[in-house]
Amino acid sequence: MAKVSIIIPTYNVEQYLEECMESVTRQTLQDIEIICINDGSTDGSLKILRDYAKNDGRIVIVDKENGGYGVGMNIGLDMAKGEYIGIVEPDDYVPLNMYEDLYAKAKEYDLDFVKADFYRFGRKENGDMNLSYNHLSKDPEDYNVVFNPSQNPEAIRYIMNTWSGIYRKSFLDEYQIRHNETPGASFQDNGFFFQTFVYGQRAMIIDKPYYRNRRDNPNSSVNDKNKVYAMNVEYDYIRKLLVRDREVWERFRGIYWWKKFINYRVTFRRIGESFKKEFLLRFAAEFRRAFDTGEVDRNCFSKHEWLQLTSLVEDPDAFYQTQAKTGAFAGGSISREQLLEQELNDIKNSVSYKFGMKVFAVPRKIKNRLKNR
Repeated sequence: MAKVSIIIPTYNVEQYLEECMESVTRQTLQDIEIICINDGSTDGSLKILRDYAKNDGRIVIVDKENGGYGVGMNIGLDMAKGEYIGIVEPDDYVPLNMYEDLYAKAKEYDLDFVKADFYRFGRKENGDMNLSYNHLSKDPEDYNVVFNPSQNPEAIRYIMNTWSGIYRKSFLDEYQIRHNETPGASFQDNGFFFQTFVYGQRAMIIDKPYYRNRRDNPNSSVNDKNKVYAMNVEYDYIRKLLVRDREVWERFRGIYWWKKFINYRVTFRRIGESFKKEFLLRFAAEFRRAFDTGEVDRNCFSKHEWLQLTSLVEDPDAFYQTQAKTGAFAGGSISREQLLEQELNDIKNSVSYKFGMKVFAVPRKIKNRLKNR
């Protein structure tokens, strides 16, 4: 049994694939399995994989017709023989000590999964690289301690990715944690992320950046302006997974709707201008239904987020004109006056305010009568 099986789901990435394969095959942890899923590439990706496999017996290639990211990842997960599973996107790369370090940490603390901070990067035409450090959590106290994600919904707030860590294979199999296989969809790592946090009992995040996540690939899903409703499909899938267990759903319901809001807002920023209003109307309709059924938890949202969400749900057409169309909804600022108005509304809707108004109703009437004499 290999210590780590590394799955590389590959589709038309010949420009970046050699850098990826070099970083994986030269890992200081030698006892690894490298599973390359060629998902019907039409460029030179398969040849590159076969060239590497000729010289490295740890590489296993699955050459299949194009079926989508989720299908390919699940094939790799099913066939993996390693104790832990790692994922490397074929246009990214990893430092040579990544899997040795993560495996050592996973074994030392008997972890279901361990994840680390990471870099996002892009390269200029002259080859210079721009690196951006990304912390999984904003709170330093979250790092380097064992925690139980299944009892800690707030951990869903960590930056969402599936590739900055490793996962115990027996844990993934026990809870049947796999990817959504909707053909032609994207962002199917969202469901995998949710499942690992919902069912994991021993996990750790470490404050050291390893993984290098590329942001300058024009063919990446994050740069595709035409994939409009892929995120909607994925979050419908996630909800179906969560509601199977009422206790799990009640625990994660609030943070699910918050994460959905955040990723829908990112989607709105990403998609083409001609799709934005239509997407916004569906965005509002989905959350209006959630408000009606009491699924949205005000406490999961910041004041800024809550103001945006309630404004959107109340009047999506006006919201599109006043905020979305101006760019404010893409993460822009909310005015101090709007925040103060929201705070005032929160106070007026509070139980203590309503109780106080009832208590002092009679004294106010007497005072008003005396003034009018």
